Amino acid sequence: MAVLLALETSSTVCSVALFKNGQLLGVSELQIEKSHSSHITVLIEQLLQNCQVNLKDLAAIAISGGPGSYTGLRIGSATAKGLCYSLSIPLIEVSTLDAIAAKAIGYTPKPENYLYCPMIDARRMEVYTTITNHNLEALVPVAPLVLEKDSFKPELAKHKIIFCGSGVAKFKHLVEEPANAYFLEHVKPSADLIGKLALSKLEQNIFQNVAYYEPFYLKEVYITSSAK
Repeated sequence: MAVLLALETSSTVCSVALFKNGQLLGVSELQIEKSHSSHITVLIEQLLQNCQVNLKDLAAIAISGGPGSYTGLRIGSATAKGLCYSLSIPLIEVSTLDAIAAKAIGYTPKPENYLYCPMIDARRMEVYTTITNHNLEALVPVAPLVLEKDSFKPELAKHKIIFCGSGVAKFKHLVEEPANAYFLEHVKPSADLIGKLALSKLEQNIFQNVAYYEPFYLKEVYITSSAK
């Protein structure tokens, strides 16, 4: 019995999902901002109880590895690493942008006819983004990008692109010629997508080093001092 627990904490949604032998058993999530630290262990405990699975049954932990919220990623990473250490099981990382793109691909008829540009809001006019095809093969490296009216203009001249994720709302109003641009604003990463993408890595034994693993923050975090 291969049981996989998946965690998603990179966005405002805190979610956990449980898989057994490749099949989704259940998902639990909270869409309450800044709830991750106080609720993630409760969500895990409740989901395990509801699915009648014990912690000792887990074969691996999968996490959304970023980019995304610095605090959320730290909480997810610490929780996953603690479980992996205590249970002596492997850790699997899944790109948050891949999870967003995978959800958009699942919504799309004939997904092979499009490219996908997941966007994570990074404040102001900046996003974390990439461009991938329907097989989640990256065509443009993951990078922070300050959005402008000409962003993705060469790509849109050649391809139909579905823009998806929390950063889309900022971009759709900038596009001057949206003929090849399609927008899915409310697509968010979720633990069930993290788990589904992690299953193939579990089969191939593609794991992270638990001792040295850190999430993919993409940018340095700037911590300001208190005015007091």
